[in-house]
Amino acid sequence: MDERLLTLRPVTEADLTILERLTSDPDSTGEFAWFGWREPGRYRRRWTENGLLGEDGGVLMVRRGEERLGFVAWNRRQMTPASFCVNMGIAMLPDARGKGYGAEAHRLLARYLFAHTTVHRIEADTEVDNIAEQKALERAGFSREGVMRGCGWRDGAWRDGVTYSILRTDPPV
Repeated sequence: MDERLLTLRPVTEADLTILERLTSDPDSTGEFAWFGWREPGRYRRRWTENGLLGEDGGVLMVRRGEERLGFVAWNRRQMTPASFCVNMGIAMLPDARGKGYGAEAHRLLARYLFAHTTVHRIEADTEVDNIAEQKALERAGFSREGVMRGCGWRDGAWRDGVTYSILRTDPPV
């Protein structure tokens, strides 16, 4: 296997410490993903229940060879009584940031979801100041849709966000 290529795989028990670190350690989360300490053990409980893979969402590890770089996650969002979309997110370890892995991980997750679910629309949201994430989404083929004013609370203030999407019918990137 080419060690430069990224892959996604289900979370193992050994990966749970990385998920916890990337969501509960302010030194690892990065500026735009630190929301304070949250429910300890939540990933372990969900992993015990369903391996972090369910009908309404899931979590997959991002790897380069045997190296674990972070994770991608998605949740089903009901749009109308007859339709849904998926909202996805990413968390990369500090050493994996700024190397283009995020764009490839977004692309891989979108391809996975289009291949294995009936979802037509995948969304991703980020803060307006998170330029690196916006560039990663655009490189992955997502289209910027617009600004959501005051939609997210972080670090004592309401923050504006940006919504991106990719449709099943969009040209592949």
